[in-house]
Amino acid sequence: MYKALGMAATRAFRVLWMLEELGLEYAHLPYAPRSKEMLEVNPSGKVPALIVDDQVILDSVAIMQFLADKHDGLTYAAGTILRAQQDSFTQFINDEIDAILWCAARNTFILPEDKRVPQIKNTLKWEFSRSLKTLEGRLGDNEFLMGDKITVPDILLTHCSGWAKNAGFELSDGPLRAYFKRMTTRPAYLRAHALRG
Repeated sequence: MYKALGMAATRAFRVLWMLEELGLEYAHLPYAPRSKEMLEVNPSGKVPALIVDDQVILDSVAIMQFLADKHDGLTYAAGTILRAQQDSFTQFINDEIDAILWCAARNTFILPEDKRVPQIKNTLKWEFSRSLKTLEGRLGDNEFLMGDKITVPDILLTHCSGWAKNAGFELSDGPLRAYFKRMTTRPAYLRAHALRG
């Protein structure tokens, strides 16, 4: 059985949602970032982690893609053009959405106060808005980023949308708003969301 480590209100949510979408059995250990338990499996103390046969996998995107590949779900096969296009979405979201939100978080409450640059948040919000416009163009009229099939980057992007909303980033009206609504009403999303308590 898989062990998913990390509080559900963190990036661990992505892994929990992925496990639910795939219908996999797992144990959830809601450890806080930098807790003693997390430091035992990840020297940085970051969450999430996945324990597989006494081996540790770190980083939410690596975990999601591992699960997708291993269980042949929510992904296209490695070495195909469709997989390259899927990975393109994943990398864009990591670089242009997740990284922006992480930078904002670091400069809001994570870094020591004397190392924070609060003024950067206005620039990050501007960048975030531009990145969403790009994604909106790529989404078009599709149900999911890759067309009619949910894949790893859909979970990544939808998680980021909730994070953005909580951090005060604006989600404009349009196709992406409708897309986020569809994604957050999926039964697997709701089951994972319930783990937040």
